Amino acid sequence: MKNSSVTQAVKLLKSGGVVAYPTEAVYGLGCDPFNQQAVELLFHVKQRPPEKGVILVAASVDQVLPYVLLSGMPWEEQVLATWPGPVTWVLPLKQSLPDWITGGRDTVAIRVSDHPVVQQLCQAFGGPIVSTSANLSTQPPAKSCDQVSEIFGNELYCLQGELGSLAQPTQIRDAQSGEVLR
Repeated sequence: MKNSSVTQAVKLLKSGGVVAYPTEAVYGLGCDPFNQQAVELLFHVKQRPPEKGVILVAASVDQVLPYVLLSGMPWEEQVLATWPGPVTWVLPLKQSLPDWITGGRDTVAIRVSDHPVVQQLCQAFGGPIVSTSANLSTQPPAKSCDQVSEIFGNELYCLQGELGSLAQPTQIRDAQSGEVLR
């Protein structure tokens, strides 16, 4: 399905569905991170092992502050200097999050995106959503709704939109060590 309706995508997210949407470099697959069945469906569709965990993407820092240690931490300035923007940070948890999000770790990968579609989607949803590339594990990610359909068939709702200007998926950095992980 192709449609530019953020409202329709949010309805699907809230009902446990998985949607495809444009990000900074590739199309992403998203769902409600706090709905275990939705995340399990995403893992199944993507053929991704759950122990890898997922990235959360948000429209604002306020949407992620309840979950991570950021305010007053030594890495706060460095993280905030890149948000909103195309950098994903692995941050220590402030409160426990489900293993299906973290992969059983005491950290979570989060990006506050400046991509307009991601911004609209997360604002309308009211919080962060899962963000993982729209591909089968180990395969190249989709760069259009047509490619999403080729990979996953027509079951997935695909939000039309322009990709951002990145040639590769966003950089992932560890906030505590400063290490670039991807």
